[in-house]
Amino acid sequence: MAKCPACGAAVGDNAAECSECGADLEGSTQSFAPVGAEEEPPAPRMEEAEGPMLVVRKGREVGQRFYLDRDSLTVGRDPSSDIFLNDVTVSRNHAVLHVVGDAVSIEDAGSLNGTYVNGVCVEKAQLAHGDAVQIGTFQMVFMAGKAS
Repeated sequence: MAKCPACGAAVGDNAAECSECGADLEGSTQSFAPVGAEEEPPAPRMEEAEGPMLVVRKGREVGQRFYLDRDSLTVGRDPSSDIFLNDVTVSRNHAVLHVVGDAVSIEDAGSLNGTYVNGVCVEKAQLAHGDAVQIGTFQMVFMAGKAS
């Protein structure tokens, strides 16, 4: 049974509001089953000049590219996230990407559904070209880009 984020009272899994304090529960993160590796389509093609990025291959906005052009990028359902993934299976503050030189790592930020790299739930992982990253129902492929 879930807990109300406002008062901590027990609430039903499908409740729209807390029966104790009346807080709206509509925006709560929902659970889901991760996509299996056997369902993965081929990785998108990379243009030579483009740098490190995540490309959505499953979920909303297939083909959308998120360029990893800063030292640290937040990923989540919060509209102020650097990488905004608008789906209830994504936690508001889901993960953080760290870019140091040519190395990119991803770190889960205590999300409900976890952060997956190549089908494995990780707390933190170094990304390699072609790795599948799953956050909520979004499955993305990591493209390392042209080495400088």
